[in-house]
Amino acid sequence: MQTHSQNDMNERVDSFKKLCRKCALRVTNQRVEIFRALAQSKEHPSVEKVFQCVRQKMPNISLDTVYRTLSSMEEAGVVFRVGLSNRARFDADLTPHYHFVCMECGEVYDIFPAFGKEPFWTAEQVKEFGEVKNVNLQFHGICNRCSKAANDVKN
Repeated sequence: MQTHSQNDMNERVDSFKKLCRKCALRVTNQRVEIFRALAQSKEHPSVEKVFQCVRQKMPNISLDTVYRTLSSMEEAGVVFRVGLSNRARFDADLTPHYHFVCMECGEVYDIFPAFGKEPFWTAEQVKEFGEVKNVNLQFHGICNRCSKAANDVKN
């Protein structure tokens, strides 16, 4: 019998497949495994980490294929690129949330807005420019772990 998390993952994969079809993106085994690797991770993995994970199930997949697949998935809006430009990471969680990106170590943390609180922007403020499809708000700073490490070195 499947565990609750396996059922959740199956639902996320099914939603991913529907979204791909809606965006005219072919549903391939490689895309599904790449999405699964992203969706199972809370780390916002880099392309290289996704490649390492997917390669365990698909030994013949190339790093180039993972790069191109993530790029096409990002273009279609089924995943997000987050982080610093020289250390891009990916996120398969399409629920509304923001990110804190550490400029020192490159770690990416999710920030979920408190229920009932006003977001940083409202649809009314943005309407004059067009229809919002998604929001990718990132805060760049130094994470607590890096700040603590820097302070420990100073002391």
